[in-house]
Amino acid sequence: MRPTHCGLDAAIEVISGKWKVVILWALSDRSRRFGELRRLIGVSEKVLFQHLRELEADGIVRRETSGGPPMRVEYSLTERGLALNHALKPLGAWGREHLPERAVPVPGDG
Repeated sequence: MRPTHCGLDAAIEVISGKWKVVILWALSDRSRRFGELRRLIGVSEKVLFQHLRELEADGIVRRETSGGPPMRVEYSLTERGLALNHALKPLGAWGREHLPERAVPVPGDG
């Protein structure tokens, strides 16, 4: 991890990567299992696993295991992740307003 110069730089470092914001979007309304996330997002297992691990290390995503066999693994947003999603809402609104052809609806948004 590199040193950051401002809060925005630190936040961008946490959400950098093509799929991290999409993962936050997918977890915004409820927890989801790995396979469900993969199907919803349309990303490879390797990339999804890598991004989930990074988000978990940053305290954004919580990984919970239960049961077995087979073991059940669910991912959800932590309080920090919920706060990050809340902070990203104005940016999403800007994108929907200024780039409507690229915008995708967010679950539970409007």
